[in-house]
Order: sequence, then structure tokens, then C-alpha cells
Amino acid sequence: MSMWRRSSMFAVALAVGVAGGRFAGAGDDEKAFLDANAAAMDAMMAGMAIQPSGDVDADFAAMMIPHHEGAIAMAKAELQYGTNERLRRIAQEIIVEQQQEIAAMRLALASAPAKTAAATPPGGTP
Repeated sequence: MSMWRRSSMFAVALAVGVAGGRFAGAGDDEKAFLDANAAAMDAMMAGMAIQPSGDVDADFAAMMIPHHEGAIAMAKAELQYGTNERLRRIAQEIIVEQQQEIAAMRLALASAPAKTAAATPPGGTP
């Protein structure tokens, strides 16, 4: 299972659990963990709510970068509050991989040729 899928599944499970009130009566560490994850989810969702630019590649990156930043924030919360060593290793991997993917998306956008206002059909002029 990919890191993206794992982090996405965790985020969905957490959101459902919080919305359903399953964490009422949580201890201090768990509450702090849930608060950190809720803040990460809120920031991620706000960041992903973009105005379309007309450039699919730019829009993809504009939505995926905050998505990856949310995964990083959630993984950092696991490292701060979690105790399961396997999950902590996965969280560390998520941080490294998501940071690399963010950098790769930014590089791809920076090195992409500028889009022109008028599209040029394949093999011809507009």
C-alpha cells in the first residue's frame, strides 16, 4: 500500500471518528493528538480549495501540495504522541516521502514551459 493511500486512509478514519464523537473522554495526549490532526485536516482542506487556473498541472500541484503538507503534519503528531514503533517508522517515512514529492511538484512546475493564452493544436499554429 502506498504511503499516500495509508495517510489518506488514516485521515479519513480520524475524521470519521472525530465527527462521530468516538473520542469523547480521550486522555490528554490523545486529545492533543486529535487536536493536532484536526488542525492539520482543516489547513489541508482549506489549502486544497483552490480557484481553477485553467492549467491542469498547476491546479493539480496547488491541491496536492497542501494535501501532502497535511499528511506531514499528521505524521508529526504521530511522532509526538504515538508509541507504536512500527507506526512511528511509517510516520517518519511519510514525512520524508511527502517532502520529496512536494519538492518534485514544485520543481516540475518551475521547469515547465510557460502556457500561452491561445492553445496551439498539435503540429500546427493556432
